[in-house]
Amino acid sequence: MAAGDQLLDIQDLHTGFRIKDEYYDAVDDVSLTLDKNEILAIVGESGCGKSTLATTIMGLHDSKNTRITGEIIYNDLNLIDLNETLYNQIRGNDIGMIFQDPLSALNPLMRVGDQIAEGLTYHTTLNKEQRTERVLELLDQVGIPDPLRISKQFPHELSGGMRQRVIIAIAISCKPPIIIADEPTTALDVTIQAQILDLLKDLQAETQAGIILITHDLGVVAETADRVAVMYAGQIIEQATVQELFENPLHPYTRSLLNSMPQEDAVTDELHVIEGVVPSLTKLPHHGCRFAQRIPWIPAREHETDPILHEVTPGHLVRCTCYKHFHFKDEKGEE
Repeated sequence: MAAGDQLLDIQDLHTGFRIKDEYYDAVDDVSLTLDKNEILAIVGESGCGKSTLATTIMGLHDSKNTRITGEIIYNDLNLIDLNETLYNQIRGNDIGMIFQDPLSALNPLMRVGDQIAEGLTYHTTLNKEQRTERVLELLDQVGIPDPLRISKQFPHELSGGMRQRVIIAIAISCKPPIIIADEPTTALDVTIQAQILDLLKDLQAETQAGIILITHDLGVVAETADRVAVMYAGQIIEQATVQELFENPLHPYTRSLLNSMPQEDAVTDELHVIEGVVPSLTKLPHHGCRFAQRIPWIPAREHETDPILHEVTPGHLVRCTCYKHFHFKDEKGEE
């Protein structure tokens, strides 16, 4: 990647929520970079910390009940150090966010066009007529027919797919160099999902934006992303290019996720199920491999006491040495 292409540099990021008198890290020692014209996918089960990572980057946490440490460097600024006034100048203008649930993200009492125009009013010098023109242009860009009519409607009058497109129009209204898409295709039918993903790729091609795509859907990752970071229990446990990750997955969790996907050439109709569940925030182990309890047939000695990310090949990182010894239960019999 050429010099100057890095948009975001996240180092040693911790986001802890206060529960009673203790803080518990939902994002634990995360380090990531995002480059211009790149789609970085963050993938993992529900509860792994993906959305918390996104809202931390956007500065959307209540400082009274949240403890955030580390660095989120954008344009030589550590976003964690910004006050609310300065952060408001970044949100929308420099970093746009496509929220998971458009119905709760949109104001039910405001017309769609007015909601898209809000960011333009705050971040640009466009006059009212120019803002109206830009709103119609954005609605057309995200594939909404009859933009003038739709701009005058309220969110509840639109379908789920249309609302998602409105959220995208809001996120890209100021042409931000960074877009965070948090589960942008959840609860949409397959046809609309494909259209939304194609739209994101088209927007990226036009603006050269860096996109952080948060998803639990490995099919979406394979189709859309350039690089992927796999999260488990608040930590990045594997990171690689998409091609490398699908061809040579290393971490037991990554391999288990991929093994859980339906396969056309499978000899059995049974789907692989990962044993156990993601530990709750208050019960996350502070030492040892966090995935160990879900692969109990791998001896404890094969795990690191304090697992770190190892660069196995250039750009391919994996946490804990247990990946060297992992096998599925049925590969060597139950142990």
